[in-house]
Amino acid sequence: MAAVEARLDDVAADAAAARHLAAARDRDLSDLTVKVDANRKAINALGVQTAARFDRLEERFDHLEQRVDNLEETMGNGFAEMRGKFDATAAGQQQIVTLLTTLIDQQDEQ
Repeated sequence: MAAVEARLDDVAADAAAARHLAAARDRDLSDLTVKVDANRKAINALGVQTAARFDRLEERFDHLEQRVDNLEETMGNGFAEMRGKFDATAAGQQQIVTLLTTLIDQQDEQ
C-alpha cells in the first residue's frame, strides 16, 4: 500500500506539473496572439499608409503628365509657327534672288 501511495503522490506531482505547464503554455499562446494581432494591425496600417502615398504620387504624376502634354502642344504649335515664318522668309529670299538674277542678266545684255 505504501508503494501505491508513493506512486499516487508521484502521479499527483506529475499532474500538478502538467497543469502548471499547460497554464504556462496558455499564457504563452495568449501573449503570442496579442503580439501577432499587434503586428497584423501595424502591417495593415502600413498598407493603408503606403496605398495613400501611392495614390498621391499617382495624382502628382498625372498632373505632371498633363503639364508635359500641354508643353509639347505649345512647343509643337510654336515650331509650326516658326516653320511657317522660315518658309515665308525663304520664299522672300528666293524672290530677291530672282530679282537680282534678272537685274544681273539685264546688266549683262546691255
